Amino acid sequence: MTKTLIQTRSNRLQDSIDYYLRLGFEVIADSSPTIVSDGKAFIEISESPYVRPGLIIYKSDFISIVSELNKLTNVQNHTDGHLITDGSGTWIYLTEKEFECDLQAKAESTSLLGNYMGICIETIDLSKSAKIFEILGFKQSTPEWPSFSDENGFTITLFEPYNCPHLFFNPSLTYFNGKENLKVIEKIRTLNIPITEEITHFNEQGIVDNIVLRDPSGLGFLVFND
Repeated sequence: MTKTLIQTRSNRLQDSIDYYLRLGFEVIADSSPTIVSDGKAFIEISESPYVRPGLIIYKSDFISIVSELNKLTNVQNHTDGHLITDGSGTWIYLTEKEFECDLQAKAESTSLLGNYMGICIETIDLSKSAKIFEILGFKQSTPEWPSFSDENGFTITLFEPYNCPHLFFNPSLTYFNGKENLKVIEKIRTLNIPITEEITHFNEQGIVDNIVLRDPSGLGFLVFND
C-alpha cells in the first residue's frame, strides 16, 4: 500500500522534536524513522545530511511508473529507491519499501496551529507538477482548483506564481482557521514560537491576521484565516 508523508530534516533531532512538541504535535515514532503528528499531518524527521524538505512516498516498488516520470523529470537513484522533483523543484523521495508504522489519522488536527488542510506547493509549471502527481497516483479532488489527493486522503494544492503575496516555502503545510486565526496567532506569540512573516496584506486595518512559520530545517507552515 502506498503511504505519503511530509519529510523534513534535522541536524539536532531533539531540537526539532522540541519544536513540534511546543506546537502541540505528538511523537508517533521515535526512531527509524522519527515521526511527529498533529493527528492529521504526519511529518518524518530525517537526520541524514542529504535530505531536503519535501515529500516521501513509500511503496513496494515504482518500476511501473519510472519510465513515465523520466519523460517529465530527471529520476535519480537513492539508497531506498528514487528521487525526483516536480515543476516547482520540490524533492519527492520514492522509497521502495513497505511503510511499517500504522498511522491512523484523527477526525481533527490537535496542534495549536488549528485546522490542517494538506500541503501547498508554488510551482512555475503547474501542468508539469499536476502530471507528475497524477503519475504518482494522485487524483484531482476539486474540479475548480488544482488540488490532488492520494488513496489515503493526502492532499496537495498547487499554486501558480504571483498568487501569494507573502513568503512561500515549498512545500508548506496549510492551516485554515477562519475567524479563530487571531486566537491561534496570539497563542503562538505567547509561547515565543518564532514567526517567519506577519501578514497584513489581506486586512484593510493592517492587522496581522495570517502568519508564516518554518521549522528548524525550513519546512513551511501557512497559518491563515481562510
